Amino acid sequence: MELDLLGQHASRAYPILASLVTPRPIAWVSTLNDDDSVNLAPFSFFNVFGSKPPLVIFAPGDRPDGSPKDSARNAEKTGEFVVNLVSPELADAMVRTSASLPPGESEAGAAGVEMAAASVVGPPRVAAAPAALECRVHSVQRIGKNRIVLGIVHLAHVRDELIDPETLHISQQGHTPVGRMASPDWYCRTDQLFEMPRPD
Repeated sequence: MELDLLGQHASRAYPILASLVTPRPIAWVSTLNDDDSVNLAPFSFFNVFGSKPPLVIFAPGDRPDGSPKDSARNAEKTGEFVVNLVSPELADAMVRTSASLPPGESEAGAAGVEMAAASVVGPPRVAAAPAALECRVHSVQRIGKNRIVLGIVHLAHVRDELIDPETLHISQQGHTPVGRMASPDWYCRTDQLFEMPRPD
């Protein structure tokens, strides 16, 4: 079947793409509201896109009225955000923070998520996250109703048990973040791994 995502099937583009391009990592983004309360929201249109400089991108779609979501607005205004990765034990709290709350009301507080101070940016990080990336905004691109936030990673927090302090290798058996599957409510665990050495 062929699907015309710019024409006949445009209204289904989101669920089709979000269900086909899986699993996707989840950026649990913390930013600061105007009153310095913590905004915390998950986004699965996210990934790492380079290492020189370390580059991440997340894409919060606009609200139906065309206004930016709080995470996008805050990141653009303050120039800072933190990407927290989601371990299986944090999955329920992550989903709770996807609720739409009034501006200025903290999703972290409402979901009972403990935050910890960041080291080089203003927004705090999720204290129990397996890893958190402290980022400064490089730029924000608008393409149609997509608002794409590009961030340079300045500092990474990693749980001690997930990293070899000498080699700095991350344990793939220990780091099993939750992945996003089909829209609207499907997720996956990433603890069934296999290795395939690449050819020389």
